Amino acid sequence: MSATTGPIAKGPERPGPPKEAKERFDAAGRRVLLVCVAGGFTTLLDQSVLNTSIPALRETLHAGPADLQWIVAGYSLAFGLALIPGGRLGDVKGRKWFFVTGLALFTLVSLVSATATEPGVLIAARLLQGAGAGLVNSQMIGTLQDVFDGQLRARALGMYAVTGGLAFALGPPIGGAVLAVAGPEHGWRLTFLLNVPFGLATVLLAARHLPKPRPSTRHADLDVLGLLLVGALTLALMLPFVRPPGWTGWLAFAAAALLLFGALAGWQRRYARAGRHPLIHPALTGSAPYALGTATAMAQFGSSLAASLVLTMFLQDGLGLSPIGAALVALPSAVAMGVSSALAWRIVQRYGRRTVTLSMAASALAMLLSGLLAHGTPAAVLPWLLALLQLLSGAAIGLMGPSNQAYVLRHAPAEAAGVSGAILQMAQRIAAAVAVSALSGVYLRETAGGGGHRSAYLTASVVCAAVAGLAVLASVFAGRATAREQREGGPVAMSRARTPVR
Repeated sequence: MSATTGPIAKGPERPGPPKEAKERFDAAGRRVLLVCVAGGFTTLLDQSVLNTSIPALRETLHAGPADLQWIVAGYSLAFGLALIPGGRLGDVKGRKWFFVTGLALFTLVSLVSATATEPGVLIAARLLQGAGAGLVNSQMIGTLQDVFDGQLRARALGMYAVTGGLAFALGPPIGGAVLAVAGPEHGWRLTFLLNVPFGLATVLLAARHLPKPRPSTRHADLDVLGLLLVGALTLALMLPFVRPPGWTGWLAFAAAALLLFGALAGWQRRYARAGRHPLIHPALTGSAPYALGTATAMAQFGSSLAASLVLTMFLQDGLGLSPIGAALVALPSAVAMGVSSALAWRIVQRYGRRTVTLSMAASALAMLLSGLLAHGTPAAVLPWLLALLQLLSGAAIGLMGPSNQAYVLRHAPAEAAGVSGAILQMAQRIAAAVAVSALSGVYLRETAGGGGHRSAYLTASVVCAAVAGLAVLASVFAGRATAREQREGGPVAMSRARTPVR
């Protein structure tokens, strides 16, 4: 099957990649895929590279703790805020120029970040960078769903899904290498300048090779109030983890989130009853497999990022490794993830949705074993054993992440391709903010309480494994819901008209 698709098929489609689909991308499809993967890698690598540079940045800019929180977390906050509005705009107006605009903004503001001399300037630049990155990433999943079909769509979505994992895994060694070569004062600035050549090249490729703007929906409703409510709900969910507010603040944010969620649900029903087309498509809110698959992705993404952060803290604070040494322990995860993600579509084709569940179980086991080994293994051999477990974990996530994403998005209609992908990404961002904040807090409290780094790492690893176990349960229920819809003849998957590549 080429990137150009034919007429719409009728009737329900069996979940999982169709066996009759061809396995090769044509030249136009490869160019579109290259643009999307390059845009995703550039915008997602930025944050993981910066994390390594925080100590150097703090000293150079004389940034306080509050400044650092906003520099690190403000990017994620703006990223999350831009996802659903960007996805909806792409659905209604076409995706190409929103992609180009978002990436151009991200690239331009990277220059501002690199030359900042005050913490406030860098905070503002990071917020704009995050908004640009969110606008870019909200177009990618919709573009891949528009352009590809069947097996090729599953493979393309898989390649995009693993891009984020690789970016997060490769960021620390890249950042450490830049700091080692350029020194701390100039090294952190170079980490921002790295975005510029890659961003400019991707902008030019996108302008030339992405399909011409063509709305994926016939309806031009933007549902402005729905967009505002989603933005406010995103702020209520993520802002407490950018700047923890104390118990009174936590309760206020929780109450605000519940009220906003109720208002959004009520408004979407009212908007639909009026004969208009709400921001969140009814096919998404009414699909148990979509909801459960999204829950699976949230638990996987949150537990994986939290486990990675806690591992880095333990390796440096508990075992005394340098940033480069800690990054090398985590590097096998990136290598295994890249290899297994390339093979995921073949394995899913043979074993079906069980691939997601079993891979997630393997990831949970790797997290648990890491904590148990750290508790009693001599320091001389522990980094080697943890690196082996990172290899297992990376292979599991490389199989699970792309496969689950492909299954989730098969339940989204064509006119909500951008919004469905944006909701999935936003849910993962919220899960990551919650898990990283909570698990780093667990680790730091345990060490501050005199329990020691090994005991703290064991406790945090057990919690991460438990969260990953929730992903296993959600995946099991998602598989059952998909099978039930298939038996009942429901919309297990939506057949779509596709935008040809031009």
